[in-house]
Amino acid sequence: MRILISNDDGIHSGGIRALTEGLVQNNEVFVVAPDRERSATGHSLTLHRPLRLDEVNHLPGVKLSCSTDGTPSDCVKIAIGAILKEPPDIVLSGINHGPNMGSDVLYSGTVSAAMEGAIYNIPSIAISLADHKPQDFTGAVTFISELLKKIKEIKFPDRTLLNINIPALPLSEIAGVEITELGVRPYNDYFVKRVDPRGRTYYWLAGEAIEENELPGTDVFAVRNNQISITPVTIHMTNEKMLPELKAWVKQIRLF
Repeated sequence: MRILISNDDGIHSGGIRALTEGLVQNNEVFVVAPDRERSATGHSLTLHRPLRLDEVNHLPGVKLSCSTDGTPSDCVKIAIGAILKEPPDIVLSGINHGPNMGSDVLYSGTVSAAMEGAIYNIPSIAISLADHKPQDFTGAVTFISELLKKIKEIKFPDRTLLNINIPALPLSEIAGVEITELGVRPYNDYFVKRVDPRGRTYYWLAGEAIEENELPGTDVFAVRNNQISITPVTIHMTNEKMLPELKAWVKQIRLF
């Protein structure tokens, strides 16, 4: 299988190293990832300056590994559009240091890299380990390796990715695999106001996720209960349930 791997933690992250090491023996692995951490960049693209690309050689066994000074979405786009001679069979993004659940997917560089693959209609998976300072990726790598053996049996709908969150536990302590919906996972955001040495005011965003009141069947609930969460996410964001009501409402507007 031809696999393109990217992430948002950077080319030197432990998660991307563990994932490549776990997959290179039985697959053709290509890596294009940011040259530094690009967490919470969302699906941004670099349009107003050129992208720089450097080949790196610290990932043994891969067919090609490059870093860019762009975003995770840039990495997947340039890999498919300019670097790889053939499209990959699958795009993997991760393994992320920390979960990407609920509303996180709107901000996540990890999910956005996988979403870029989905835009090309290539099967794509975002992989996150629910620990911000993970030390052991063994369980996550083992699970993904086994999943890839079955991936050809999955019919990915158009423009859809799988968002996978894995508890930071040994596989023996994981309570199973749950197919889930996105939870909410709001944050208690606040801004810390400070003054720099030159007397200029600046603000630093802070806050923590609020994971209370999440319902069974959501990704947050599953991970909290030591289950691996798999959520299908699509780029089709239209709220179809609202369309009839909205059409009736618009008919009342007399402009024409």
